[in-house]
Amino acid sequence: TKQARVELNPALVEPKSVAQALTESGFTATVIEATPFGVSSMSSEQEQQLKQNLIQLLVAIALVVFSALGHVQDMLPLQLPLIDSMSFHAGLATLALVWPGRKIITEGTIGLLNNRPTMDTLVSMGSVTAYTVSIVALAFPDLGWECFFDAPVMIIGLILLGRTLESQARSKARTSFESLLSLQSQVAYRVKESSSDLDLEEVPIEVVRPGDRLQVYLGDRFPVDGAIVSGQTLVDESMLTGESLPSQKAIDDDVTAGTLNQGDTIVIRAKRTGAETTLAQIIRMVEEAQTRKAPIQGLADRVAGIFTYGVMAIALCTFLFWWGIGSHLWPQVIADLYSAPAHMGMMTDMAEPKWAALLVSLKLAIAVMVIACPCALGLATPTAILVGTSLGAERGLLLNGGDVLEKCHQLQTIVFDKTGTLTTGQMIVTDLSCSSSYSEKELLRYLASVEQQSRHPLSRAIQSKAQKQNIGLFQPEAVQQLSGLGLEAQYQGSRILVGSQDLLTQQGICLNAADLDVIDAWMKAGKTAVFCAVDQNYMGAIACQDELREDAVETVQRLQNMGLRVKVLTGDRPENTVALLEKLNLDSANIEASLSPQAKLERIQAMQAMGPVAMVGDGINDSPALAQADVGIALSSGTDMAMETAQIVLTRSEINENAIALADIVAAIKLSRATFRKIKQNLVWAFGYNILGIPVAAGI
Repeated sequence: TKQARVELNPALVEPKSVAQALTESGFTATVIEATPFGVSSMSSEQEQQLKQNLIQLLVAIALVVFSALGHVQDMLPLQLPLIDSMSFHAGLATLALVWPGRKIITEGTIGLLNNRPTMDTLVSMGSVTAYTVSIVALAFPDLGWECFFDAPVMIIGLILLGRTLESQARSKARTSFESLLSLQSQVAYRVKESSSDLDLEEVPIEVVRPGDRLQVYLGDRFPVDGAIVSGQTLVDESMLTGESLPSQKAIDDDVTAGTLNQGDTIVIRAKRTGAETTLAQIIRMVEEAQTRKAPIQGLADRVAGIFTYGVMAIALCTFLFWWGIGSHLWPQVIADLYSAPAHMGMMTDMAEPKWAALLVSLKLAIAVMVIACPCALGLATPTAILVGTSLGAERGLLLNGGDVLEKCHQLQTIVFDKTGTLTTGQMIVTDLSCSSSYSEKELLRYLASVEQQSRHPLSRAIQSKAQKQNIGLFQPEAVQQLSGLGLEAQYQGSRILVGSQDLLTQQGICLNAADLDVIDAWMKAGKTAVFCAVDQNYMGAIACQDELREDAVETVQRLQNMGLRVKVLTGDRPENTVALLEKLNLDSANIEASLSPQAKLERIQAMQAMGPVAMVGDGINDSPALAQADVGIALSSGTDMAMETAQIVLTRSEINENAIALADIVAAIKLSRATFRKIKQNLVWAFGYNILGIPVAAGI
């Protein structure tokens, strides 16, 4: 995230002076300004920087192509002018170092001067050394040296490729904060306290203070955390709880910023505003969890500090040995190495013998520097990530690299959200039960007709069932919403009640023992019942449920077979959760319900004490846990926030929503493990190459 958290004593130092000191030591640093909601703002220069990186990469690629043509000129059907000219290749190398590679060389030099050499230091040493040797060879052909102008061009081009991929991934991750901020209302409709007629004024959200009365319309998000003081409504709290059913809210009930008003227009009194709202706290939790992560590239960076000094020391020892000892022990070696062959049309002549030992010693020392060029170390990670992510994308798996590659092979626990992750997230009708006086078709017709005006997920499930059976609906009259109970309507002189069992009980409508047994079985199975009565006569009930995805059971079993511990954390009610997840054959100790986003994050933290943890989710409420987990896995059918926060996104649900490939979680973990194994293999080869190559370059 390119962010640092610093604890300081404001009496001794100011944040700006800390940023200045970091800048002077090689890290370009500025103090992040906070938004009115306490969330760090995005850099306005980020998009411009990405474009600049891309332009530099394109220029570097063009230089690489022209440089490579010099080696295959004889195989080209058309002879290109200047391609075999060493002066032309010197120009290519100069351009590569002056523009695309300038930042790498500058930062690498600053790092060396500040006694903290990094990969940039090694890259700059390899490219600048090769360039310097080549310039000397070009200016003094009698020395018999070879030219390495293609080396700095190749190094800069390939390193910039990896850096550009890294920048794009980092930029995408940062947009997660903007996705969350989009849930925060920009304006509020404040009730003027001096007016008794609910006179409203539109004000910026920043000026709202605790105690202000705000009117919230149907379809609007709540601008602050508060409590209802007038009216009643349905509130979609899925961004907090993951629960697919909206909650009934009445006077004195609390509402949360960012949740959606799906019922009537109401008035609330603000309790927490700005940075104190639950939404702002979720954003901060995501940000803090992300800043604690370290990329696998740090392995090469840690080695670089020792590696750089070691290579310099070996090069110096090589020079001193051959000049002072080797030239006397093996004079024939000096003669053989000094009489270099023609190189790209440049003929060489022997210089005075007294310079032979010095020049050969210098040539071998420089050979150590060139052979130890760390491009293999620098490219071990980004190239493996490029191939792994490309293969994943072809299979519907988006892997964002970073910790997902470092941690996947160490995972011990995988945690699932329930609603929308293990389940489809959509209510469907599963059962119907009618009294002896009515048919199932009649029951469904009455229920769907009365529910036509409702936006409740249960209403949509009932209407969808009626539509599939081609049942014609009627238009009820005088439809009224009964607070927390259901709906009342009139049709052809009959009074129709649709809602919960409490509604029937209040109206004195009783169910017989057989009907009660059916309803009790539904409840134990975690289903939600909707009842219907006409003119005080019980008509029947319908059961709805959010079902498991088709491959949920198989996925959980395969993960367990891989040695992973599987757990479920959800904001849904316990009775719904346990009944629905019995099919997964999970122990009750591995299922926790009624959890807030903060509680989910805390559970993840506790599990991490026993080993790396992966989190699978799809909602905004899962974002803090996804960010805190060692590996976050999101479904593309979920929210943008969840997808931006996670390191792995499953996309095959966009092709067939009803058959979302939960099994792709297994494939994603396997692909991540394979990619990380390839990174380690690359690093082993890179180190092995240097361990073998440096002694050979030193003349052993």
